[in-house]
Amino acid sequence: MYDYKFIKLDYQEFWKTKKVDYQSIIKEHAKDGWRLVQIFTPPSGMNKSLNYIELILEKEIE
Repeated sequence: MYDYKFIKLDYQEFWKTKKVDYQSIIKEHAKDGWRLVQIFTPPSGMNKSLNYIELILEKEIE
């Protein structure tokens, strides 16, 4: 059985200002036993900008 954690990162902050370091976030959670499963990007239609990305992490429940 697994537990899941979802970390939403604002696209504007993530790509425009480079303030969010997703690699550091993943590494920090890995220290606590979390494993990256997927980086989710919601669908964006034509002429729509991406609002956020979401890191999906899992951890085995003991």
